[in-house]
Amino acid sequence: MTLDDDIALAHQLADAAGAVIRPYFRARFAQEAKEDASPVTQADREAEAAIRSLIAAHRPGDGIIGEEYGAEHADAERIWVLDPIDGTRAFIGGRPIFGTMIALMVGGRPVLGVIDQPISGERWIGAAGQPTLFNGRPAHTRPCTELSRALFATTAPWFCGGFDALRSAAGDTLLGGDCYNYALLASGHADLVVEEGLKLHDWAALLPVVEGAGGRMTDWEGHALHKGSDGRVVAVGDPALLPHVLGLLER
Repeated sequence: MTLDDDIALAHQLADAAGAVIRPYFRARFAQEAKEDASPVTQADREAEAAIRSLIAAHRPGDGIIGEEYGAEHADAERIWVLDPIDGTRAFIGGRPIFGTMIALMVGGRPVLGVIDQPISGERWIGAAGQPTLFNGRPAHTRPCTELSRALFATTAPWFCGGFDALRSAAGDTLLGGDCYNYALLASGHADLVVEEGLKLHDWAALLPVVEGAGGRMTDWEGHALHKGSDGRVVAVGDPALLPHVLGLLER
């Protein structure tokens, strides 16, 4: 099997998740709080179940790590990492800025990532050695070498140590967005995203999308992200911004 085969399957997985999610959007559905107080809905669980079913059928030897149903064959060389609805609070609130995230990791590093917004019909897909595509066309980050001109995005201030310093240094600040912020960065509409406390399923799909569009994504020390990273991430559209940002983060 080739990377192109995996890309084709990733599209099928995103299509299946979207078909589950769309009927629930701005409708009635069951929801509850998980042990960490984060919300989970009927749509989250059913979408992940649909993705897992397809992986089991088409890639039975691969591992899976998903937000809702945990790990299967987590010691496999190839692991699919799933977040069926990243931005569940936005989904519950009827805001179409959540996304389905699907990643394939090989040897502990993401080689394929999908960010899919099933309501607006927007899909970003990044793969190692290939340009990121947005709805089939190349996506590009934009040049921005000065932090004072950058649009800084983060889901919430409490997810970003150094928020006040970054907000003061950046040209403007955008709150909310979850994975959608990284997709917008890949398409040249934002310049910087900083967050902490992310789990593997929260960032694995983002890295191929950001870097395939010309950006950089690292931890807060500037090191490459990998399966054992601590969940503190920085994404920049212009790699020249990275050293300026790292110097403002609280470690």
